[in-house]
Amino acid sequence: MSLRIGVLGAARIAPAALIKPASSNPSVSVDAVAARSPERAQAFATRHGIPRVHSSYEALLADPDLDAVYNPLPNGLHGRWTRAALEAGKHVLCEKPFTANAAEAREIADLAAASDRVVMEAFHYRYHPLALRVEEIVASGELGTLQRVETALCFPLPKFSDIRYDYGLAGGATMDAGCYAVHMARVFGGETPSVVSASAKLRSPRVDRAMTAELAYPSGHTGRIECSMWSSSLLKISAKVIGSRGSLAVLNPVAPQAYHRLSVRASGARRTERFPRRASYAYQLDAFAAAVLKGEPVKTPAADAVETMTVIDEIYRAAGLPLREPS
Repeated sequence: MSLRIGVLGAARIAPAALIKPASSNPSVSVDAVAARSPERAQAFATRHGIPRVHSSYEALLADPDLDAVYNPLPNGLHGRWTRAALEAGKHVLCEKPFTANAAEAREIADLAAASDRVVMEAFHYRYHPLALRVEEIVASGELGTLQRVETALCFPLPKFSDIRYDYGLAGGATMDAGCYAVHMARVFGGETPSVVSASAKLRSPRVDRAMTAELAYPSGHTGRIECSMWSSSLLKISAKVIGSRGSLAVLNPVAPQAYHRLSVRASGARRTERFPRRASYAYQLDAFAAAVLKGEPVKTPAADAVETMTVIDEIYRAAGLPLREPS
């Protein structure tokens, strides 16, 4: 049995996130693509060895020979086409952020729950052994009672015409980079926090190029997220968890296949742990295929996305910015 996937859009992320890991996964094949431009779709298919090109997203969703779709469209289109895929009876692997806002995420999560389809948000880092180990250490009590969680994802994107700066496509640093920082804060903090305060640096009146937010967790610990697509923090990808008996720090928890370091200080000792260089996208595709073909649970279902989008909405409100809206 194999999982046959179609790609919605000729997105730059698709080769790394899906096509390359599928080439080494015998349970998965990428069988079709559709894009706004048929010529672009054909060029993408030729470049990546995809056998079928559809003239539209609707035509791809109607393809009876596809089991699932990968949705890497712009943020503001995620909800619309995940909804359409569910209505067409397809399983969905949807890029982060799951939707434009929490209300839309709840709508899609309800549709997913009422169906027998797998809907999984593509937070690939979550499936890598590094993230699983951090979660394990925190849950073990080795660090003692949690006191503080700090996560960051900052990278330079000086091309201000990029769609990630487009409010009409649900853009902004908190959506693109910040969704990782928020998700890590939730996972490594052990629960979903509330937002105490937030401060944005703006690219345009409604679009943040950088954001910081202070968090409060139900169990009493605090947190902070930092994200940017253009700020003085040009490159910062990290997570830190501080407890009453120790702490851990992670360098590059998001793409550990490139480089990473997990350092743990506890019980008067310090250690460093290393993990496989296999791509986090490969682990993610393994999980998606296992969910569809074997009924195994996933760590980033639609219900989880509602929690993340709720925090993102709270950050925008606290920063005095409007929520993102579906395109």
